[in-house]
Amino acid sequence: MSETKLTIKGMTCGHCVAAVTRALEAVPGVTAARVDLARAEAIVSGTAGTQALIRAVADEGYEAQPSS
Repeated sequence: MSETKLTIKGMTCGHCVAAVTRALEAVPGVTAARVDLARAEAIVSGTAGTQALIRAVADEGYEAQPSS
């Protein structure tokens, strides 16, 4: 199992965090997702591919990209 760190753009409130968290947790292979509004990032644990995670966030109306 690995961790993927994403930078999330477009989040402005707790509702946004909840929506992104739900979207990430729904991706097959994700075991946990932690989304931080102040840091505009998500840390996702599991075996899901980065592109699947980015697509799930985009489907919710936000922008994601891998971060180091």
